[in-house]
Amino acid sequence: MERTIAAWQKQLGPLLDHVAARQMADFGRVEAERKVDGSLITTCDRWSDETISQGLQDQFPVTGVLSEEGRTRVPQQEWAWVLDPLDGTTNFTYGIPHWTISLALLHRGCPVMGWLEIPPLRQRIIVVRGEGVERNGRRLQPPTDVVTPNACASLCTRSMVVLQRRSHHRFPCKLRMFGVASTNMAGVALGQSLGALEASPKIWDLAAAWLVLEELGCPIEPLAGHPFPATPGAQLATVSYPLLTVAASSLFPLFRPWAAALHSESPPLSG
Repeated sequence: MERTIAAWQKQLGPLLDHVAARQMADFGRVEAERKVDGSLITTCDRWSDETISQGLQDQFPVTGVLSEEGRTRVPQQEWAWVLDPLDGTTNFTYGIPHWTISLALLHRGCPVMGWLEIPPLRQRIIVVRGEGVERNGRRLQPPTDVVTPNACASLCTRSMVVLQRRSHHRFPCKLRMFGVASTNMAGVALGQSLGALEASPKIWDLAAAWLVLEELGCPIEPLAGHPFPATPGAQLATVSYPLLTVAASSLFPLFRPWAAALHSESPPLSG
C-alpha cells in the first residue's frame, strides 16, 4: 500500500474530483436534517460518503473503511480508511464557502497518508508519512513560530468557552473560527495560524490533519485520550479527542493556559 504523493494523486484524484464537483453543484441548495447528536447532515453528505467509500472498496478491496456517515467502528483490517465526506456541513448548508473532504489511510491504526480536499478554495493537500506535504502540487515547508501583533489562532465553537473562563486575560492572538475542524488544525501546519484548540474532534475530523501537522513538525498535545493507534473493533461514533496543536513547541506556554481552561470545572461566566 505504500505509495508516493504523485501515485496517490493519480489513484484517488478522479474519485475526489467527482465528489467535489457534486458538492459544488449542491452547495447552498440542499436542506439539512438534524442528527441525534444535534449536528447537521444532507443528502450530499450521504451521497459523498457512499461514493467515496464504494470507490475505495473498488480500488482497494482488502482495506476497511471507517466514516462519519457510514461504518463508525474501527475496521479489523491492517489497512483502513478514515473518512469525513463533508467536514463543515453547517457552512455547506448555509452557503458559507468553506468545507473539506478529509480522508486518511491507517496502517495498524496509525495514519500514513492523508488527503484534504477543499472544493470551494480549489485546494488539495496530500501528505505521505516520511515524504512531506504538498498543496496543489507545491511542497510545503514547516511554519514559523514568530508571534506578531497580527498572528492568528483558531478556536472551535465548543472551545470558545475558554474566553469566558479566562475573561480577565487577553487572548494572545487574533481569533479565527472556520467551522471545519480538519482545516482549523491543518491551518497551523500551513502557516495560517500559530495554534489551534479543538474541543471535540472525532477521528475522521483529525486523522488527515494530524499527519499534515506531524510531517511539518507541528507538535500536537492530546487533552484527553490519544486517537492513535486506533483499536480494531472500537466504536468511535461518540468518541472525541480534544487537543491543542501549535506551530512549534516554543508556543506551548502561550496556549496551554487556554487549553487548561477548556476542561476547567468552574462554570463559564455569564454575559
